[in-house]
Amino acid sequence: MPLKDTIKSDMKNAMRSGEKERLSVIRMLLASMQKREIEERRDLDDSEVLAVIEKQVKQHRDSATQYKEAGRDDRAQVELAEADFLKVYLPEPLSDSELDALIESAISQTEASSMQDMGKVMGILKAQAQGRADMGALSSRIKARLTR
Repeated sequence: MPLKDTIKSDMKNAMRSGEKERLSVIRMLLASMQKREIEERRDLDDSEVLAVIEKQVKQHRDSATQYKEAGRDDRAQVELAEADFLKVYLPEPLSDSELDALIESAISQTEASSMQDMGKVMGILKAQAQGRADMGALSSRIKARLTR
C-alpha cells in the first residue's frame, strides 16, 4: 500500500478513536502533501512523500528549539511530540557504518576523486538514503571523505 494511503487510513483511525493531537498532525501533513501535489501538478510517489514528512519533522524540531530558547518548554514539548507522531512514517535510520558503506560504494561507482564529483555521489545516495538519513549530515560526511 502506498505511504499516502497508509497516512489517510491512519487519519481515519485517529478520527474514530478521538486522538485529537495525532489527527491534527496527520491533517497538517496531508495538507503539505496536497500543496506539493498542486505545485507539481501530479501525485507524489513514496519517496516524495518521505521528503515532505522529513521536512515536517525538521520544522517541528526547529520550532521546539526556538521555543526552548524562548523559555517556552511547554510548547517545545508539544512540537517534539508532533515530530514523534510523524517519525512513525519514516523508515529506520541508517547506522553510521551503513552510511559509511553507502558513501564508499557511491564514490567507487562514480569514481569520485574530488569535491567536483560531490553532485554525482549525492545523486546516487539521495535515492538510497531518502528518509533514512539527514541529508545535511550526509553531505558533510561526503565532503570530509572527498577532501582526504
